[in-house]
Amino acid sequence: MKLTRILVALALLAGMAGLAYVAQQVESPGLKMAAAAQKFLGSLSPEQKTKAAFDFDSKERTRWFFVPLQDANRKPTRKGLPLEEMTADQKKAALALVAAGTSAQGNKQALTIMSLEAILRDQEKKGAMVRNPDWYFFSIFGTPSKTGKWGWRVEGHHLSLNFTMDGGQVLAATPSFYGANPAEIKGGPNKGLRILGQAEDLAFQLFKALDADQKKIAHQAKQFKEIEQAKVTPPAREPVGLPAAKMTEEQRGILLKLLRAYTNRMPEEIAAAEWKHVKEGGIDKIHFAFTGADELGKAHTYRIQGPTFVVEFLNEQGDSAGNRANHIHSVWRKTKGDFGIN
Repeated sequence: MKLTRILVALALLAGMAGLAYVAQQVESPGLKMAAAAQKFLGSLSPEQKTKAAFDFDSKERTRWFFVPLQDANRKPTRKGLPLEEMTADQKKAALALVAAGTSAQGNKQALTIMSLEAILRDQEKKGAMVRNPDWYFFSIFGTPSKTGKWGWRVEGHHLSLNFTMDGGQVLAATPSFYGANPAEIKGGPNKGLRILGQAEDLAFQLFKALDADQKKIAHQAKQFKEIEQAKVTPPAREPVGLPAAKMTEEQRGILLKLLRAYTNRMPEEIAAAEWKHVKEGGIDKIHFAFTGADELGKAHTYRIQGPTFVVEFLNEQGDSAGNRANHIHSVWRKTKGDFGIN
């Protein structure tokens, strides 16, 4: 199947690129990203750099999108340099940058999300939207170095990873958006694969672990609205749902596992920093809110909100083959501090 070939090709490219970092394990993720970004930029032609390179203060840095962006002629309108315009070596350098900014788990999820475009292309045939595993765009903001502020982004359909750096220090690794269509592959050699399944299963597990009174507080009457893109900060909202202070130890344990399904997409050092902010905000102040049905194939959404972060998850749309609730959108954001802006 095309998906398998594409995923293997991406994984091979990423794996080969990752070998360059084996001898650099003592380096921080920030330094690894700086080195990877420098190598990527250094591999580009002057014409390619006009697409990939932006000033750090460019408004484009905070314009993030996870939907397809194309014009009436089916040409991409998303900014950045797409994989399809890179040589094999340039693709390796680009994917090495993704590997530097993610954990092994997060990298696998990102590459798989890219490869899912092949399934959509097969299912939709002559659909209006272009589905292309090489329509993932790389942008560098400012000059990657061990000093000074800079940033980078990889983005395409169902993926938007945004990083803001100060030299080798990671100021922000958010917004961090991962989506999947189909959420569960229904046929072929990859049948049953649910690349974002942990973020869904643990939410089901937590909701089912609540008693009747807790469920009344956690469950919301209306599905949560679609995640807002192109926003510098997430919408200011009062937390809703069940606070962790009213959960048992077992329930809080499931909640924290669910949160780690998001932070574990990041390199260990970045994940630890995110987790520190979560704890500093107060675990008891985290609210869990759930809507819809607690089973696959039926629409459901949830929001987890603490004083320093918000997680949004939706699976209510059908996939391109007509399977109900098989299309995930999920994001981890800071309530203050996305893009390094406080």
